[in-house]
Formats: sequence, structure tokens, C-alpha cells
Amino acid sequence: MNKKLLAVAVAGALAAPGIAFAQASSVTITGVFKVGVENLSYTGGQTGNPARLNTSQMRVVDNSSQIYFQMVEGLGNGMEAIAKLDVRFQPNVGALGALGNTWVGLRSASLGAVTLGRWDLHYNVLPDDTAAKAAALGSWSVAVMDYMQNGAGIGANQAIANATRTSNVVKWDSPNWGGFSGIVAWSANPITATGQSADMSVVSAALNPGTLTSPITTSSRKGDGWNINPSYTNGPFQVGYSFWKAKADAPTAVSPATTLYDQRGDTLYGYYKFGGFKVGLAWNRSRVNQPFTVGAIGGGTMVAQRDAWSVPVSWNFGPHTVMGSYTRANKNKSDVTCVAPATVGCTDETGARMVALAYLYDFSKRTSVGLTYAKIRNDQNASYNLFTSASLGSADATINPGESPRLIQATIRHAF
Repeated sequence: MNKKLLAVAVAGALAAPGIAFAQASSVTITGVFKVGVENLSYTGGQTGNPARLNTSQMRVVDNSSQIYFQMVEGLGNGMEAIAKLDVRFQPNVGALGALGNTWVGLRSASLGAVTLGRWDLHYNVLPDDTAAKAAALGSWSVAVMDYMQNGAGIGANQAIANATRTSNVVKWDSPNWGGFSGIVAWSANPITATGQSADMSVVSAALNPGTLTSPITTSSRKGDGWNINPSYTNGPFQVGYSFWKAKADAPTAVSPATTLYDQRGDTLYGYYKFGGFKVGLAWNRSRVNQPFTVGAIGGGTMVAQRDAWSVPVSWNFGPHTVMGSYTRANKNKSDVTCVAPATVGCTDETGARMVALAYLYDFSKRTSVGLTYAKIRNDQNASYNLFTSASLGSADATINPGESPRLIQATIRHAF
């Protein structure tokens, strides 16, 4: 009997380190299902636009459903190892999508966190909660605030900071110093062909006829990107500023048609809460520059610059939430001269206005439903689209110049 008790004691002693290690390390699995059924319709447009297959369509769409694997291990002395795997999936078609915010790093309460991987940077700082619950993702004001959609050709279809996650990132999140906090992030190659349109051939042909065969007076280069985002939060209010500057690797690798513009973005934002109300305000200036000389367009030339602002509001009472936003993009400015046979009004009539309104009902902390209305009214030469709309599988969801998209979506969201 004593030998048996001794064996149990020895086994317990040997198991103890393993038990302590398990307690210091954890893996948490969480996620969100978010799917909606919507009606999309399109009105207006320039004469001569390509014929649209359907001016109205019904779709079942994913609204960024995702599953997270979050890992934390205590290393002692207040230090932790942290990692996250963010997998996007589409319940409506049974497909896995791209990875979301996925990274690994170290964290300290006194020094902050340093991570390496893939992150949402700059574009997502807006105080607009549309994406947070069961409102349609397409109604997010990012659709206008962080895109430069110009069907006329100058700076056409630029997604600032990719309007999604940035790859190849080293990121530092500061500790909270009495309400002040900040982010400093660097990317070794932040801009890809899927992150912004590279239709330099349209710009060159339309604005400077005959220059496409001109020699490119530059060599290959190394790209990089920076995001600096300080903010201050004190109880019911927050103010912040996000700076974005990026250039692509080897923008002259193939031809002018594959050029990726240099980017600059500045966003001021803030909100104030009182009772169940939240009122926000955001201003954004986005700019793209020609990275090298092509014909008459010199390197560093401001191809397009656009200011935009947004006012999001929400009201929560019990299980009910009403939210909405008004967003406006001013017309583009450009240092590139319009010459025949360019589209008439290269920078004129390139603004847009967006209105979004949603009602949400929470059945529980995890499950909610929502009804969303959103519409973008494009000027004659603008082609802003609802957020993620063109990537959700419809053959004719791309907006032609001057068209105005509208959605009505019923959504269900379940978190686990």
C-alpha cells in the first residue's frame, strides 16, 4: 500500500510541471457567422456605359464570417507570447476565404505588443459601427472614405491601404498611458495588384496620347509602407489621427499598365457617447502620386487627391439599435492635365454621397438580426461601390461611371 501511495505521489510530482504549463498557456476559439439576403439595384449612369445584365438582383451574401484561434502563453515577468489565426469563410457558398488578421508576437503590460503578420491598418479607424453587429457590411462608410473611385481615368479605382488587411507587417501597439495609446506599423511590401487598380495605361492614353511607348526613366525599387495611429480615449469620447504612406515594390516591373501608385492617406476621427447615443465624425484626405516618369507625367506628380468626410450616429435602447451614417466624397483634384481625347471632365463630377440606415435587434449577446438600407449617389464620372459588393460573386456588380447602387439587406449574425 505504501509503495502504491509513493508511486501516486511521484506521478503527481512529475505531472505538476505539465499542469502548471497548461495553466499558463491557452487557446481560445471564437468566431462569427454573418449572412444576409439582399436586393441590389442600379440607377443612372453615363450614356455609352456597357449594358448591365440586370438593373436589380437578389443575392445571399456573406458579411465577413470568420473563426479565430487565439493563443496566449505566459512567459513570466509580465511577458506573454501571443498569436492569432483569423480564417474567413462563406456559409452561403460553403467556401473558405482568405486569412484575416493573422500574426504572432510578444506582449508586455509595460511595453505594449510587437507582432509580425497581417493586419487591418488605417482604413478601419472610422467611428462607424456598421460592421460590428447585424448591419450589412456593404453599408460601411469605408466604401467612400477610403476609396478613390473615378470612372474617368485619373486615379481610377484606388483602394487606400488596400481597404482591407495589409500584408508583411511589423506592428507595435503601445500600452495605455492615461488614455493615450498608439500604433506604429511598417510593411515590407504593402501594396499589391489586388489592393489597388493599376490602370496607368488608361491615364496615359487618355491624358497624354502617344506617350505609352515613351521610355520609363527609372529602375526597380524596394517598396514599404507606414501607418502611425495615435489616439486618446477618456470615458465617453475618443479622438485620433491615422497617417498612411506606402509605395509598391518594383512598380515598373512589366509596363505602365501594371503601375501601382504611391499612396498617402490622412484621417482625423472621433466620437462622443451620451446615454444610449453615439455620434462620430471623420475626415479623410487620400492622394496617389505617379512613382516614375512616363512621357509627360513626371515622377512624383499628384495623379489624384480627394477629401471626404462622414458622420455616423447610433442609438441603443435595450435590445434595439438604430444606426446610420452620411458620407460625402468631394471631387478629385489632379496635377495631370486633361487633353483630348480624354473623357470629358477628368476631375469634374467625380464626387459621391452615401446614406446608410440600419435597425438591429439583439435576441441575446451572441445572436442579432438587422435590416439595412444603403445607397451611393455617384456624380457623372464617379464609380464608388458598396463595400465588398463587387467581390461577392455577381457577374455585373461592378459600378459603371455615374451609376448609383442601392441595397436593402436582412441579416442574421451569431457569435460563438
